[in-house]
Amino acid sequence: MIKENLYQPFSVVYLTLDKCPKFEHQHSFFELIYIISGTGMQCINKNNFKYHAGHMFLITPEDCHSFDIETTTEFFFLKFNDIYLKNNEILTENIRRLEYILHNANHKPGCILRNLPDKKLAGPIVDAIIREYENKNIYNKELVQQLVNTLIIVVARNIARYLPEQVDMGAEEKALDILQYVQSNIYYPGKLKAEVISDNFSISEAYMGRYFKKHAGETLQQYITNYKTKLIEHRLQFSDKRLNEIAGEFGFTDESHFNKFFRKQKGSSPREYRKLVRPVLV
Repeated sequence: MIKENLYQPFSVVYLTLDKCPKFEHQHSFFELIYIISGTGMQCINKNNFKYHAGHMFLITPEDCHSFDIETTTEFFFLKFNDIYLKNNEILTENIRRLEYILHNANHKPGCILRNLPDKKLAGPIVDAIIREYENKNIYNKELVQQLVNTLIIVVARNIARYLPEQVDMGAEEKALDILQYVQSNIYYPGKLKAEVISDNFSISEAYMGRYFKKHAGETLQQYITNYKTKLIEHRLQFSDKRLNEIAGEFGFTDESHFNKFFRKQKGSSPREYRKLVRPVLV
């Protein structure tokens, strides 16, 4: 299968197509696709979805996708990677949260803008990016960058409303707040202790376990472990950080503790996993 790479922090492309020039393929980066006009079929991970104007899709590095165009379609493509997120004017805490949200989006076909206010925001932002990208006016680069940041955050906010996938859409607001608390503090083990979370949300420690499992479908510890493991997998595959740096970032006491944790979850050491997903390091 074809796999595309991105050799710059972000790229904007505006195309009008009568047929899709590519078969199913994957990326090593994120891609936001906005349908300005036209109709057709989106295929992602072997599932199909009929698209029309106003739909927006998020393709992550894990996804396999293609388009079957029925009527002439105007596409807006925004390609970006983690380097772009980390090197721009987004606060560190927000970067960490964005990273989780984007990597944990629902990997199924369909428009990601299910929140009506976000739908109304996306179109004008896309139009403004296209105009600025084509006109090359004074302060063009800075303005495009700010608009791109805004679009990414709008998308991430919309996705966050429906994360994690296993949480019932009718879940209590407090349950979603606990999930967001865990996401924001995944790098600080001291803040993820059951007694600390219980105090923060005024829920007894004895009841916290049952409450969380009822709304999230897994225990609090399982959720923390699975979430942390996914982010570590991402570090090992897409960053050049040394193992001791990753261990320190996630609050492990030492590299040995980090190795033991990861091997228990994945059945291999972090070093072995990195070799598997990145056979050639550059």
